[in-house]
Amino acid sequence: MLFLCTKGTVRGAALFLISSLFLTACGRQEEAFGAPAVTTVSAAPSNKDMAEIGKLAFFDPSLSASGKQSCASCHSPSNAYGPPNGLAVQLGGIDMTHAGTRATPSLRYLRRVPIWTHTYASSFKERLEDGDNMPSGGYTWDGRFDSPAAQAAFPLLNPNEMANTDAADVTAKLSRSAYAARFSAVFGRDIFSRPADALAALGKALERFQFDDPSFQPFDSKFDKVLDGKAQFSTQEARGFALFNDPDRGNCASCHLVEKGAAGAHPTFTDYNFQTLGVPRNPEIPANSDPKYYDMGLCGPIRTDKTDTDWYCGMFRTPTLRNVATRRAFFHNGRFHTLEDSLRFYVQRDTNPQKWYPHAGGKQQFDDLPVKYQRNVDHLNAPMTNHKGGKPVWSEGDIRDVIAFLKTLNDSDAQMVRSTATH
Repeated sequence: MLFLCTKGTVRGAALFLISSLFLTACGRQEEAFGAPAVTTVSAAPSNKDMAEIGKLAFFDPSLSASGKQSCASCHSPSNAYGPPNGLAVQLGGIDMTHAGTRATPSLRYLRRVPIWTHTYASSFKERLEDGDNMPSGGYTWDGRFDSPAAQAAFPLLNPNEMANTDAADVTAKLSRSAYAARFSAVFGRDIFSRPADALAALGKALERFQFDDPSFQPFDSKFDKVLDGKAQFSTQEARGFALFNDPDRGNCASCHLVEKGAAGAHPTFTDYNFQTLGVPRNPEIPANSDPKYYDMGLCGPIRTDKTDTDWYCGMFRTPTLRNVATRRAFFHNGRFHTLEDSLRFYVQRDTNPQKWYPHAGGKQQFDDLPVKYQRNVDHLNAPMTNHKGGKPVWSEGDIRDVIAFLKTLNDSDAQMVRSTATH
């Protein structure tokens, strides 16, 4: 997961539906599949009907090639719809042994994600001169989808995830599902004869479930209660909140916004913008065993329409920090497995680079980005403006205080994930 980012005045978080590991919420399938069947055809499916179908599909492992994973396999309801373990990347594929390349984000609070947009900067120099010239929005770490409905096909067809071969393969599984009759009643009696339309309908149903079910946007953390005047921070939490907001120290709030939104909406702790933090390479990801492989976010290899824009290379979207203290894999590549180490990296990347990089101070210090893109890494905004040998802006005590604050962002039902697991 991309964790904390900074960029001063910039204002504008969740790979959607990556599936892996065994279904952690399989106990809910029998209840979900027991929903009554619809017996009439809806010319224009209602949001309610689509959300109910989406819920059935979300917990259905039969939609995968292995028959052992569903959306809920790594987007576990018990873990704020995030991963139920500390793996850097999740396992999937036809035999459940294939590893992905990116960490799994939570699916909570997706309704506010804006569509992809950017003010184009024609050169690196122009980018430096205009702090607001940043891409923003879109779903997944690289923002390549403008809706969960559009994104749904990716994990369903990805060989490292649900591993279906094509739309017809997905449709065949849908036609054999426990809710097939209801699916065809809602989307049309001939829907299974139109695989492309069936896959699109499945995406719409999954989107409606995630947008409309209250479990995806509870806003019931201690922070929300404090914001509503129903609770107060402890002394330690208040210190952490101050450090989080201080533009000369943590500067976290410049990306992870804390202001209320329109009509008093509570913050989601992200501006949805993209940043290049230079997170260290993660040897736990099998793809990284190839020294020529780099995951460069906006400019590839998964996203392919922005590869001609050099300053996009290394950029990943800022995620929400809600429920971050329940996780055990952080940043887009799951490089760190404790919140403490994630925060240490954030404030010590430049003061103590030898702790994080094998070639600290060299021309390829940032070892998960090709040399020609090293200049893309953020050095403009605190605390990324520090220098080797300098004093980190946070002490160990400060880090403990910030973590105390971050814990106030946990939803009331969010459980800590299982202990750290690695390949």
